[in-house]
Amino acid sequence: MEKIAFIGTGVMGRSMASHILEAGYPLAVYNRTREKAAGLIEKGAQWADNPGEAASGADVVISMVGYPRDVEEIYLAPGGIVERAGPGTLLIDMTTSSPALAREIAGKAAAAGISSLDAPVSGGDLGAKNAALSIMAGGDEGAFERALPVFRRMGKNIVLQGGPGAGQHCKMSNQIAIAASMLAVTEALIYGLKAGLDPRTMLKSIESGAAGSWSLSNLAPRMLGGDFKPGFFVKHFIKDIGIALDSADEMGLKLPGLELARQLYTILSRMGRDKLENAVKAAASLGKPGSVENAVFEPALSSAEDLGTQAIFLLYAAGQYES
Repeated sequence: MEKIAFIGTGVMGRSMASHILEAGYPLAVYNRTREKAAGLIEKGAQWADNPGEAASGADVVISMVGYPRDVEEIYLAPGGIVERAGPGTLLIDMTTSSPALAREIAGKAAAAGISSLDAPVSGGDLGAKNAALSIMAGGDEGAFERALPVFRRMGKNIVLQGGPGAGQHCKMSNQIAIAASMLAVTEALIYGLKAGLDPRTMLKSIESGAAGSWSLSNLAPRMLGGDFKPGFFVKHFIKDIGIALDSADEMGLKLPGLELARQLYTILSRMGRDKLENAVKAAASLGKPGSVENAVFEPALSSAEDLGTQAIFLLYAAGQYES
């Protein structure tokens, strides 16, 4: 079996790497915080001290990091993945990142005799845990075919969208749809609560009809249950929205709905702990008693940027639409 290096073992990456390890692949891992890779190391993964070291001994390198600047650093910096990987290595960046950066990495990798794919995912923490992610790939068809056995350990809906950068463009379309959906789901809940409906009974009716969506079925119950733990961080969602807006601007497109989503999520991200706790009280007072459960935040939480995207519900509950 091919030797795999996995860079980035956070909320998503840890589960994804675990599925690869459980399938029997020899696995090396690197993460900026080693503790987040401890479970994988206990299961048999080898620790690498940096991304370049991980890449130097691998046939396939997979990355799942936070921001485009992180992707650029681990791939293109001196001593990084492109420089240290051997000819014939396959590089797969599964971070949601910039289409332009994906094309740059593909060009520099090809010049070194290395194949590359951009392959961002959708499905959140649950999709990662259940190996049910949607994987949107961009790159060479031969590289895609080589990657399929590994992809199938992490996801179910796996599609080659086109050449380098096409996977990232597809993910931007996905995030644009989610941004509008999150606002719509939240507004539907707030409206139903204020109208005196039982929100869970309301969901039974609307989630199976034309209004149905993954966000409505999976995140609306978390909102009502006071569960704002991150399946996908607010700060990362704002990053994704920014990439989509930049890409749209490059194409001469205006996306006013996405601009509104960025505005509201940015305001949310700036809510400190005191405002969040007041928002929890406001949410609990919506509708009939017991309709919304109280949230309890982690002691270290300082702002909403480290909550999950479903925390937009708290912004609406508080009615704080101005920063």
